[in-house]
Amino acid sequence: MEPFDIFLAALPGLEPALKAEASALGLPSPEVVPGGVTIRGDWRTVWQANLHLRGASRVLARIGSFRAFHLAQLDKRARKFDWAAHLRPDVPVRVEVTCKASKIYHDRAAKQRIETALRESLGVTIAEDAALRLMARIEDDLVTFSLDTSGEPLHRRGHKEAVNKAPLRETLAALFLRECGYDGSEPVLDPMCGSGTFVLEAAEIALGLAPGRSRRFAFEDFASFDAAAWDAMKTAVAPRATASRFYGSDRDDGAVRMSAANAARAGVSEICTFTRCPVSEVQRPEGPPGLIMVNPPYGARIGNRNLLFALYGALGQVAKERFRGWRLGMVTADAGLAKATGLTFATTSPPVPHGGLKIKLYRTGVL
Repeated sequence: MEPFDIFLAALPGLEPALKAEASALGLPSPEVVPGGVTIRGDWRTVWQANLHLRGASRVLARIGSFRAFHLAQLDKRARKFDWAAHLRPDVPVRVEVTCKASKIYHDRAAKQRIETALRESLGVTIAEDAALRLMARIEDDLVTFSLDTSGEPLHRRGHKEAVNKAPLRETLAALFLRECGYDGSEPVLDPMCGSGTFVLEAAEIALGLAPGRSRRFAFEDFASFDAAAWDAMKTAVAPRATASRFYGSDRDDGAVRMSAANAARAGVSEICTFTRCPVSEVQRPEGPPGLIMVNPPYGARIGNRNLLFALYGALGQVAKERFRGWRLGMVTADAGLAKATGLTFATTSPPVPHGGLKIKLYRTGVL
């Protein structure tokens, strides 16, 4: 099969970080575009991206395109499209259509034509609640078909059953770790660990575990899917040994229990330690310096902002007094709270949308 375009979705502001990850994985020809990164490849490339990428939200495969200037032309060309190369008659499909700057401007009418073509040419059942999603974008009279190859968003690794309020998605955590220079070769400590996202991601990276190893993907229902080749790709990922250790603490007992349970499901318990203690009592672990990675409450959704200045101040004081030689990465939506740490931040990331807020990553140099 000829190579095709593959779109790796990322939150705005994190496209360059995702491109760096795609390049490090050896995915072909990564290019930053608004909302993500494009690569070129085949179905094996799609599988690799879903299995290995930590920062992508979804992987979309662009399976074909044609010009259409009116609905009758869309109807005719959609019926001639080689659906059987991609879709199975026994797997229901949901169709989504967007129209922009085209003579076909009525997305509902376009959606109806494409759905009819699928039903009548391949015998596919159309269902609004179908797990398999076909997207048609009609822009400048060009109709482009894409398949969502991931299904559930990729931050759902399949290990984290328990989450706390306002959790940071695994995909975000992974890219923020990368932006802090983390490559799996040093310890990571999160003094406000919540459900353990930063600690788990860091431990998995250190062990070389594939983030998609425990879940199912939409591409497993495609006509092109080869179950034996997919199993071989997954089993070829051999975990590696690591001397690094990973630490999470929280003042809340429930958060500590949650993190420990999530670590057990992810298979990283042996290298992770979770303890109950407030930020002011966090101690530097024995061993080499590493990275403090923290996502404190911002006051917008959790906590009273005025009460948080003391918390951020305590975090900064503990970092300066007990963690000489370490670095710190902190995620917050509030520049005033970041300043309250008293730390000198070497860099601040562009704003990234998260739960209706704009968050930034604040990074120190070596403390």
